[in-house]
Formats: sequence, structure tokens, C-alpha cells
Amino acid sequence: MRHLQSFRFVDAVVKAGSIRKAAESLAITSTALNRRILALEEELGVDIFERQARGVRLSTAGEILIHHIRAQLSDMERVKSQIADLSGERRGHVSIACSQALLPYFLPEQISVYRSRHPAVTFSVFLRDRAAAEQALVDISADLALVFEPVRLSEFQNLLTVRQPVHAVMSASHPLADKKTLRLRECLEYPLALPTAQYGVRNLLETAARARSLTLSPAVESDSFEFLRHHALAENIVGFQIPIGLPENGALPDVVSCPIDKRDVPSGSIYVGQLRNRTLPVAAARFANQILETFAARFDCC
Repeated sequence: MRHLQSFRFVDAVVKAGSIRKAAESLAITSTALNRRILALEEELGVDIFERQARGVRLSTAGEILIHHIRAQLSDMERVKSQIADLSGERRGHVSIACSQALLPYFLPEQISVYRSRHPAVTFSVFLRDRAAAEQALVDISADLALVFEPVRLSEFQNLLTVRQPVHAVMSASHPLADKKTLRLRECLEYPLALPTAQYGVRNLLETAARARSLTLSPAVESDSFEFLRHHALAENIVGFQIPIGLPENGALPDVVSCPIDKRDVPSGSIYVGQLRNRTLPVAAARFANQILETFAARFDCC
């Protein structure tokens, strides 16, 4: 297992972008960590990292190596999980790349449910939207991806598609707050708070607006849906979100959400998936089954 420890050291340096920062996270000295990296480079006969004034970055050879390292570490986690299952224990680690809408409510709930049954399983959750989520699967920094309106899916093995209509979000005192459904044109009569262009919700709104010769002119723009939701309380402004990113009805009495008429803005989709042809570790596979069952019970899925 000694080579796996060296692999973990390299992976930590890649994630930190610095030998010093990686050493702090590993609780070893930077000198000792640097010696391990140099020894591995000598064994391979190439430099893994390019040393720079403010840290390190992977060389071309390092890019090839890190993919192998992460595959090896992932395979070991899968083997450890399978061995733990033989004794009735459930151990392992689950890494998740997800869109922002999954962070406030859905994933905290699902991870809590899973860990209540299997407290030895640990989790990493990373905000990775659209193209970045699939890349996290490719470089094996994530086991699972849950992403809204991804850009491409060439390496993505889709496990489930979850339909999500776009909702307008506003304060309970907003003039549109009593509506059951809203037309897009109605929303555009008020100041808008919109997510930035890289997010799927913005893409759906822009596409719908262009189809109707309408113009989206945000008064406020942000890459944080949490900020946009809270800003709806500060003024009579209309924001947008999908249901999975919204609290249960009544949980935030000052905030109201209302679906946009699907004739104007069609539903988008959350794609739940893994790297194509990869066998997941036991803990990740079982967590995937749990969230698939939850999605199927709560939402329109296919």
C-alpha cells in the first residue's frame, strides 16, 4: 500500500496547488512531502509538477499520472467497501459534483439519511455546474454528478433524468405573489435578479425570451442563488430557481415561489450520473440508489 500513500500525496498537492498547503492538510512537513514527490519523480524519470513562484502545477506527464492515481485510489475505495460489506459494515467515501440548486436542501437531507444508517461513510460535495460536473467524473474527483442542464454528456452515464420547471421567486408582498402561475412577460414588468450566464436556469430563460422577442435586463446578477433568493426580500424584484433548490412551502414565510407557465419556459432537467463504464465503490453505488429512489418518489423522472 506504500505506493498508494505516495499517490494520495500527489493528489493532495494537485488539489491544493501548493506543496506547503498540501503538507498542512496532510499534517506532515513540506520538506518531507517534497522529498516524497521528488522520489516519485526520480522513479518515473520525469517531473510531475512544474514549480512556480506561487505553487505548483501539473506537467504534461503529471496530467497523465493524476488520472491513473485517481483511478487507483477509487478502485481501492471500491475494494475496501466490498470487504467491509462482507463483515456487515458499511464504510467508504462518496464524492459528489453538483449544481448549486442541490446544495441548500436536497443533498444535506439525503446525506444525513444515509449517514444515519452508515455513519462510517464520509462525503465530499463540490459545486460543479454544467461542463465542470462532467469533468469531475472524468478526472475521478467525483463519483456522482447531479447537474442541471449540462452542456455535454459524452463521458456521462445517465442514471436518471429529473424534470424541473422554472419558478419565479419573490417576497410575499410582491404584486405577483398571489398568482398560481406566471407568464414570462409578467415577470419582465418588474426588476429581475438573474443567475449568471453559466447556469442552466439563465440559459432556459434566455432561450425562452429570444423565442418571444423579449429582452432580459437584470437589475441584479449573481452566481449565488442563495444571494438572489435573499435579495428578493430586499426589494420588489423577481428571481428564478428550480423546485429542488427551494424550501418546502411555508419554511420561509416571507419568500414565495411560483411556476412559470411552461408555454413560455419549458422545464429543464437534472441529470444524475456517473462516469461511463466505471464501477462505483459500494458506498457511492448505494447512495446513488437512495437518491434515485427519492427523486422518483418526489419528482417527474424518466
